[in-house]
Amino acid sequence: MRTRRIREDADLDITSFMNLMIILVPVLLMSMVFSHITVLDLQLPDLAAEPGASTDLKNESLELVISDDVMVINFPAGVEVKRIGKIETDGELDYDYSLLSDALQQVKRLLRNRDIDKKDITILSQPDTDYQTIVRAMDTVRSYKAVVAVSVVDAELFPAISLGDAPQKSAAVAGEKP
Repeated sequence: MRTRRIREDADLDITSFMNLMIILVPVLLMSMVFSHITVLDLQLPDLAAEPGASTDLKNESLELVISDDVMVINFPAGVEVKRIGKIETDGELDYDYSLLSDALQQVKRLLRNRDIDKKDITILSQPDTDYQTIVRAMDTVRSYKAVVAVSVVDAELFPAISLGDAPQKSAAVAGEKP
């Protein structure tokens, strides 16, 4: 005679797993808030536009040339408007970004007075320019802090940013003897 054994299903104890999920899910959701990626829209300089080809100021390009010791604002391309040197901040030499912002605000104001709504700028830098310098220059030329109705807002300067290589200094300009 055969006897059948009755099998009992084993109970799964998932209490410790549920405790882990109860803690893990809120922690992961909270950490998502702190990870943001900022994307900057950049444009390549227009190759068809030649400097000095047109006399219309609306079509002229605004440039910020970053060299080792100075930043130069040019408008139209190649014509110097403002030269901004380095200043000492926190014991280190760095570019004067507040003066750069003030100069670009003045350029924007002058262009508006001539009914020109310019939004593009070309940042030209040397190949060995520090990445942080380029990023801070891009942040400075894009907008500035302004007070509107008792609140601080970012006012637009030149949000359409193009990047390029700065012209190389010749030996005569750099002060070296050939």
